[in-house]
Amino acid sequence: MNNAMNHHHLNNTPHQPRHDLALNHDVAINAAPRLGCRRFMGRLLACWMLLLASFMPFVWAHNLHQPTDAQQQGNEHQHDHSQQATSNTSSHHDAVGPQGGRLLQQDDFAVEITMFTAGLAPEMRVYSYAAQQPLSPDAVQLQIRLTRLEGAVETLSFHTEQDYAVSTTPIAEPHAYQVSVQARYQGRDYQWQFATEEGRITLRDRVIAQSGIKTEPASARQLQQQIQLFGVIAMDPTRHWRLQSPYAAAVQQVWVTQGQQVNKGQPLLELHNTTTLKTFTLRAPADGVVTQRHVNPGQVVTSDTLLEIVDFSQVNVELSVFPTDLPKIHLGQAIAVMDLHNAQHSNASINFIAPAMTDGHIARVRAQLANPQGQWRPGMHINAHIQVAQHQVAIAVPLAAIQYVQGREVVFIRVGNTFEMRQPQFGRRDHGYIEVLSGLTADVEVVTTQSYLLKAELEKEGLSHAH
Repeated sequence: MNNAMNHHHLNNTPHQPRHDLALNHDVAINAAPRLGCRRFMGRLLACWMLLLASFMPFVWAHNLHQPTDAQQQGNEHQHDHSQQATSNTSSHHDAVGPQGGRLLQQDDFAVEITMFTAGLAPEMRVYSYAAQQPLSPDAVQLQIRLTRLEGAVETLSFHTEQDYAVSTTPIAEPHAYQVSVQARYQGRDYQWQFATEEGRITLRDRVIAQSGIKTEPASARQLQQQIQLFGVIAMDPTRHWRLQSPYAAAVQQVWVTQGQQVNKGQPLLELHNTTTLKTFTLRAPADGVVTQRHVNPGQVVTSDTLLEIVDFSQVNVELSVFPTDLPKIHLGQAIAVMDLHNAQHSNASINFIAPAMTDGHIARVRAQLANPQGQWRPGMHINAHIQVAQHQVAIAVPLAAIQYVQGREVVFIRVGNTFEMRQPQFGRRDHGYIEVLSGLTADVEVVTTQSYLLKAELEKEGLSHAH
């Protein structure tokens, strides 16, 4: 019995653990979803924390660089002409600052360079930052040098205006130069350099030669200040003859025709005096051209005009002068005369100024013009330039060098094989040259022929700058 009991006990002993294991297994199965959910939520929360930690610097930087409404409005008129930058003290990328300009950074200090052109001459505005916070312009000592293509250097000075430093002089276009920036803040010096290449084009020697591009140096010149008048060529009334018979006569012979050139003393007509019955001859009073013939053989004439002869070797220039220009006109003054096609040129001198104005409040002025070849024909309309003053200027360039880009007068300079568009400030001009007040240096080569090809190339490439 004991053995049976022991056997029963041995047989039944494993059953209890199996029953407990089954129970524990059920509990484990029921608990698994809750444990997996906790682990999943924990991992998800960790991912969110990691993502938030990595994204926070961008959010913070965006908030720092987000301009105000006033700044946003100003940014619409600001632009950055930079293309490539290098730093003398630390490497950096072409970053854009809060004002939309070029941001130059070193450690915790930065300056932002912008160009402002809203209804003003282009001016440079510089913003400063420390630890990504705006600085007062007075806290920074700033110096910027611009080196142009031909080597001319402009050193900019600044004064404080609102929260930026602004250049005291306009920045001449194009904004193409090597830029050297020096800043001093809290006893430490910072330096950067970068370059912009607006309005430039480089051509090979072969292309330059085939294009026929020619240059001339900008140089000192004496300008002839002139006024332009309009007029017409007229016959000189002192060189016009009307031939008549001194007696009542019958015309026997006419030896000339209209348009014929005659010489002084040349026989023109043979007439028979009807009173004395004698034959006599009319001769040419001067060299000239027969402009009118009013007679034929067989006619009986009295005091009628028989022939008209005009000497065109000298003609008059009849000019119209406005009242504002009349005080600049005087007798004996030299004038340059040219046809409307600018193909013929001659010089003349004023010999008459009308004492009274016309009904149109215009003064009549007359000049004598030598015409040995007969190219100046009465009735021909002309232009005339009258020199009224002379001016010695430091720099002048040919008028032929000027091109017009978006309504602005520009020229192209050449340094080596590189051409750059410039917008100088011009002054006085004469018929061939124009004074340069600023924007060009003496001796720089200026394109005088075929510059329109350079203009077209820049416009094609979208490099001509507009405001």
